[in-house]
Amino acid sequence: MTIRLPDLKGGLRAYEPRPEPLAVTPGSPFTSRTVFSAAHVVADPYADVSPDSPAAVDWDATLAFRRHLWSHGLGVAEAMDTAQRGMGLDWAGAAELIRRSAAEAKAVGGRIACGVGTDQITAGSLVEVRAAYEEQLALVEESGAQAILMASRALAAAASGPEDYLEVYGHLLRQASEPVILHWLGPMFDPALDGYWGSSDLDTATDTFLDVIAAHPDKVEGIKVSLLDARREIDIRRRLPQGVRCYTGDDFNYPELIAGDEKGFSHALLGIFDPLGPLAAQAVRVLDTGDVAGFRALLDPTVELSRHLFQTPTRFYKTGVVFLAWLAGHQSHFTMVGGLQSARSLPHFARAYELADGLGLFPDPKLAQERMKNLLALYGVPQ
Repeated sequence: MTIRLPDLKGGLRAYEPRPEPLAVTPGSPFTSRTVFSAAHVVADPYADVSPDSPAAVDWDATLAFRRHLWSHGLGVAEAMDTAQRGMGLDWAGAAELIRRSAAEAKAVGGRIACGVGTDQITAGSLVEVRAAYEEQLALVEESGAQAILMASRALAAAASGPEDYLEVYGHLLRQASEPVILHWLGPMFDPALDGYWGSSDLDTATDTFLDVIAAHPDKVEGIKVSLLDARREIDIRRRLPQGVRCYTGDDFNYPELIAGDEKGFSHALLGIFDPLGPLAAQAVRVLDTGDVAGFRALLDPTVELSRHLFQTPTRFYKTGVVFLAWLAGHQSHFTMVGGLQSARSLPHFARAYELADGLGLFPDPKLAQERMKNLLALYGVPQ
């Protein structure tokens, strides 16, 4: 049953896979937290495309994975960073993904929120940025999904200071027909977003972010903070207007942020809950009973895997997410839109396999082992 895995020093080591998966089953809806998984897309492996071609998506497998998440009670955060927005999935592909996923959510009764950005343009004036946001907001609202206003590379390039963010976001929030989620994605996820909200000083940027919310509290259902800084998220959370939720996007510190403290807690909108979906759902149901220690006992051991997948350069975490989906049997291949399967090393994959297997994340451990051996053989690793 052993498998030989490469280590970070250029050698090989023996690993004995776990014989049985973690026992998890779908259960009742969550009562204490709202939890979204930002879901990946499944590429079409038979498409004749290059890394800079429009994305070719396997729609059946992509929607099947969303049904898997919904079956465990998780909401789906669609067309987000995890779906490779701006890293292989263009606006045309994202628009089709939103339409299909929103229709599927309606059919099965799943919760869905969809990303609204400006990726149909690469650059432009503030007027053009606003128009791009408006186009995407209209499509998401027409689909029946909740809107997530994502950070915009084009706005980061066009804005001259905080006042431009206040103007653009204020216009969009006044226009939105239903309350939205605001998303602050840090530069560790996308270097083009450095200096978002008009300043590279995070204290100044935080003040502007909160000014946007304070001016339109009735149009902001919640915020998603992806800065990988637990203390800053807690500070922002405590400064939010009454009724505005904080959704953690911190893939390094999510157990403590979701558990919360005597002054509050974060809900969740996380890319790591793509591979952790069933386990995360089980942990939240334990938390629903008031058992914080039991929740932490389930979720704390997953942090090592998450930190591994999200290690620098963090923006390539999607590669590990899709790799684990392949090993878990959610797709028949390890191919990604934009050719992003090449973005991580073989030792990185080996460690991801070991950590995920140790957690019992693979429904069929033998299948995962066979697929890991196939990948190792492709790289010339003897067994």
